[in-house]
Amino acid sequence: MPEGPSIVILREQAEGFVGRTITHASGNSKTVDFDALPGQKIVALRSWGKHFLIQMPDLALRIHLLMFGSYRINERKDAEPRLSLGFDDGEEFNFYTCSVKQLPPDLDAQYDWRSDVMSDEWDPKLALKKLREQPDMLVCDAALDQDIFSGAGNIFKNEVLFRIRVHPLSTVGALPAAKQRELVKEMQAYAFDFLRWKKAFVLKQQWLAHTKTICPRCHIPFHKAHLGKTRRRSFFCTSCQKQYPPALKPARSDSKPRSPRTQPAS
Repeated sequence: MPEGPSIVILREQAEGFVGRTITHASGNSKTVDFDALPGQKIVALRSWGKHFLIQMPDLALRIHLLMFGSYRINERKDAEPRLSLGFDDGEEFNFYTCSVKQLPPDLDAQYDWRSDVMSDEWDPKLALKKLREQPDMLVCDAALDQDIFSGAGNIFKNEVLFRIRVHPLSTVGALPAAKQRELVKEMQAYAFDFLRWKKAFVLKQQWLAHTKTICPRCHIPFHKAHLGKTRRRSFFCTSCQKQYPPALKPARSDSKPRSPRTQPAS
C-alpha cells in the first residue's frame, strides 16, 4: 500500500494538470458521475495521508491506491482504468485498481491537515494529545492510526519503532513522556527521509528493520509477528527494543513436587 510520501510524489508528478480543463472522463468506477467532469477545471492537486485529491470548482475526487493501485500520466496500461481524465491536447491521467470517491469541493471542511505528517500544517502537539488520550492502545497500532499520523504505514511503524528502541507491543500510556514525544518527532522525520530516499530510488537499501532478519545493532535474529488490531507484519528486536510495561513472565515455582500420598489399605 503506497504510504504518504509516495502520494506526495504522485502529486508533484501531476502538478502540470493544475489549471487544465478536463475535456473527457471515463472509467469503471461506480461512484463517480463521469458526465459531471468534462468542463471542470482542476483547481488544485492535494494530498492527505494516503489520499490523492483532485479539487475542482464543483466537486473533488479522492483516490486511494489501496494495496495494488497504480497510475499513469500520458500513457495507459493494458487494463480498463478505474478513472481516466483527458485534456484538449491529448494528455491524460489514468488510475487503476484503486478506490475513487466523489466529494464536495471544499476539502478544507473535510480534512484536518494538522494530522498529515507531511503537511505544512502538521501539528505535533495535537498528535501527542491524541496519543495520550488512548493510553491502552498498542504502539504498533498507534503508529498506523491515520487520525494521529496520517500517511504513515507499515514501513514507518517498523522503522520508527526500531529507531526509538520501542517494542511494538508496548502500550502508549506506559511509554515515558520522553518516548511519547520521540515517537511523534520521529514519525514526521521518517516521512521526509522516506520521501528523499524514494526519490533517489534507495528506499529499500535504507531499511534497518522492515523485512530484515538480523538486528543491525545486536546482531541477533529479528522477531517477526502479525501484531495489533491490524495484524500487520512487525519486525523487531527483543534485545534493544524495550517493552513498556515489561511482558509478564510465567510464574515459576521453586518448591519440589509433592509425592503422591499413599492411600491406606481397605
